Amino acid sequence: MRKLALLIFAAIILIAPAALTAQPDWKARVADTMPLMGHRNWILIVDSAYPLQSSPGVETIDTNSSQLDVLRYVLGSINSSIHVRPLIYMDRELPFVGDDDAPGVSRYREEIQKILADYTIEQMLHERVINQIDETSKEFHVLVLKTTMTIPYSSVFIRLDCKYWSADAEKRMRQRMH
Repeated sequence: MRKLALLIFAAIILIAPAALTAQPDWKARVADTMPLMGHRNWILIVDSAYPLQSSPGVETIDTNSSQLDVLRYVLGSINSSIHVRPLIYMDRELPFVGDDDAPGVSRYREEIQKILADYTIEQMLHERVINQIDETSKEFHVLVLKTTMTIPYSSVFIRLDCKYWSADAEKRMRQRMH
């Protein structure tokens, strides 16, 4: 009986670290996924209340990390790729959220402006962004990275575009085709 108890205890000690690391490593997942992603794919860095979507094209990972840290990492990963560049979307509602209803929102807006200073940010109503992502996920992969953020309308939606082929180049090519 004592031998069995020791054996069970040893098994628990050996299995416990694996159970603690069973949550997917979001950085590794971003690194593994980035070479496969292309224009029309999305990466979402979302607040903790963002809903789990059921579309088969949506992959959701709980990062258990701060939103700003996740955003910095994802932008670094995108910017170091040879094939994609980020198009940034944020909720149009965010500028109207007050500190009285969401403590820390003013500071968050300052921080996000610093991080995204080199990017054009398109503001879109939250429902419209969600609908666009829902439509996209029917054909293309969407990676959702949930964070510990607790400020509403703070999610950053990144649509990937081709880094080596611009919209102007596409337009010129289409004109030559006619």
